[in-house]
Amino acid sequence: MTAILLAAAMALDALAGEPRWLWARVPHPAVLMGLLVGALDRHWNAAPAQRAKGVAALVVLMSAGLLIGLVLSQLGGLVSIVIAAVLLAQKSLIQHVRAVADGLRLSDTAGRRAVAMIVSRDVSTAKPSSVSRSAIESLSENFSDGVIAPAFWFLVAGLPGIIVYKIVNTADSMIGYLTPRHAAFGWAAARIDDVLNWIPARLTAALIAGAGGSLRHWQEIVRDAALHRSPNAGWPEAAMAQALGIALAGPRSYDGQMQDLAWVNGDGRHTLGPADIDAAILIVWKAWGLALCAIVLIGGFSWVF
Repeated sequence: MTAILLAAAMALDALAGEPRWLWARVPHPAVLMGLLVGALDRHWNAAPAQRAKGVAALVVLMSAGLLIGLVLSQLGGLVSIVIAAVLLAQKSLIQHVRAVADGLRLSDTAGRRAVAMIVSRDVSTAKPSSVSRSAIESLSENFSDGVIAPAFWFLVAGLPGIIVYKIVNTADSMIGYLTPRHAAFGWAAARIDDVLNWIPARLTAALIAGAGGSLRHWQEIVRDAALHRSPNAGWPEAAMAQALGIALAGPRSYDGQMQDLAWVNGDGRHTLGPADIDAAILIVWKAWGLALCAIVLIGGFSWVF
């Protein structure tokens, strides 16, 4: 039954996306999660014992997510479908990334402006290839943690699973950084986020490789994933790089500081453009379709047996 609810939620998200009329009137769940994380950060993130306080904050967040999920799951299947659809991000992800390709077709400045909406790195002087690369990387990573990971945890544990995942992921995006303020307090959020994304990241890589016809290059995907600074983000990026025959990652600027990061599929093509973004979007839609088919099959199998 859970798989059927998930399949319906994925279809609803793909069709409806993020209706602006709704979120202009009521706060999005992600906004509420962010407010809770921010409140804990403001009130608990102080010496002494910042790491212990960060662990306690994460326990509070996960417990709240679990409790809310358990309560909401008692309201019926339709409620579960709608909430799960809200917590998935396939259509909105595609829209944001397609805006980068559309922007680049107008001007370099328009492309930079669009990609700045979805990445944290400095793109103020980025060339079209760098803008395209950033968009494709964001698409690949966010397909994992914005679509496949929440879907996976819904399949495993229903609404409690997807809500706990999303609140941990939100915490990681806000406090899971190696900065003086958050290195200790955000340690637990970053570590648990890595754990929760471990399986989904590898599933995402397999889906992208299957959709892009690059499963035969799985050894190269495994090799390149290990070059990434993240234990999980490198997997979908490496799969996408192999599928398109392009180089991803590499040196980039954060907060005005150049970081000499390793290339993913460094032998691939380095000159990229909006057509490559379009190709990556098509692969992600195909990978989404593969995931949906697998979930429907799981649902059908569980229904019969």
